[in-house]
Amino acid sequence: MTAGGWPDGPIVLGVGWRFSERLVRTAADLADALGRHLVCAFVDPASYLTEWEPDGTRTARSLDPTVNEEADFPSGQMLLSLEILLGQPGERWSFRVLNGEVSQALARLAESTGASLLVVGAERPGALAWMDRLLEGSVSASLLSRQEWPVLIVAGGG
Repeated sequence: MTAGGWPDGPIVLGVGWRFSERLVRTAADLADALGRHLVCAFVDPASYLTEWEPDGTRTARSLDPTVNEEADFPSGQMLLSLEILLGQPGERWSFRVLNGEVSQALARLAESTGASLLVVGAERPGALAWMDRLLEGSVSASLLSRQEWPVLIVAGGG
């Protein structure tokens, strides 16, 4: 804990394929106000975690057996979009691509970085989003149920 009572550690922001500017700016403004590093994390749905070792070693595999240059396209595009809003990664913020189930991957990152806070967007409205939640579960609800880190859910951020 710092003198102001806020826990040490970075703020972890979970960003999806379509993230809102409001979500990113809210997390960045909070990180700046608290003097914390912002870690923007994207969990790649085209890969899965096959092994997680206690020493932090992980093995990930793509769901697409063909290796191609397009595999890095989504995370590369996401990084460019984040750079437009936040500037170049560096001391203020960084970008990580994770593998596995979204809430578990974000929780692993929070644990490994000693995060002080997790920030995610509120659930998207609509039938397709409802179907995603039905099949995969709600990321925010899963993170809240762990109660290991404070979780900030940003309305209009999904």
